[in-house]
Amino acid sequence: MTADHFDAQAARDYAERPPRQVPGFADLHRMAILLLSERVPDDGRVLVLGAGGGLELKAFAAAQPNWSFDGVDPSAEMLDLARAMVGPMAERMRFHQGRIDAAPEALFDGATALLTFHFIARDARLETLRQLRRRLKPGAPLILAHISFVQEEPARSMWIARHVAYGQPRQTDPEQVEKSRQAIATRLTILAPEEEEAMLTAAGFDGVNLFYAGLSFRGWVAYAG
Repeated sequence: MTADHFDAQAARDYAERPPRQVPGFADLHRMAILLLSERVPDDGRVLVLGAGGGLELKAFAAAQPNWSFDGVDPSAEMLDLARAMVGPMAERMRFHQGRIDAAPEALFDGATALLTFHFIARDARLETLRQLRRRLKPGAPLILAHISFVQEEPARSMWIARHVAYGQPRQTDPEQVEKSRQAIATRLTILAPEEEEAMLTAAGFDGVNLFYAGLSFRGWVAYAG
């Protein structure tokens, strides 16, 4: 299942999955807030790509009550869940259905894409980063975090197995485990960390630094050049 094809049940289930599947999920939000806050002003405007579900929007808005947000996601159901998740804080948010080209042609003070880029096809990754760069003020931070690990075998298959084992409930049926492995291997776009960093540089970002590593997930902060 891709980010484009969440049905209503998947949208409801989504809020329960990231805390189980992503090591240090709540702390990842705290780190993103810290890194954004270094450069985003008190009244800043932040672009959130892959905002469906609303978990990071809720965390960001609660931590920074004067920031405003533009949330972009291709799934209408996930955006509906985001609106419900953030409650009255939605008055500081604008929601846009689509990919990065649905985001306003504005200069934002910062941007995030958490658990999003592994859903973006390889041939669209660099252009997505370039469009993010074009929408950021010079020096504004971009926070990325998603699945990224070595792509040579047998290490790739080992990392996929680790990812599935961490995220699956105990006593999961072996057939379901194998289906999950196949889904990760074939339906997601997973790049090696060095390729991720090279793409950020090619898209016009500098100061690229790894700030988070949790099993199969990596997170970077970079700044619009």
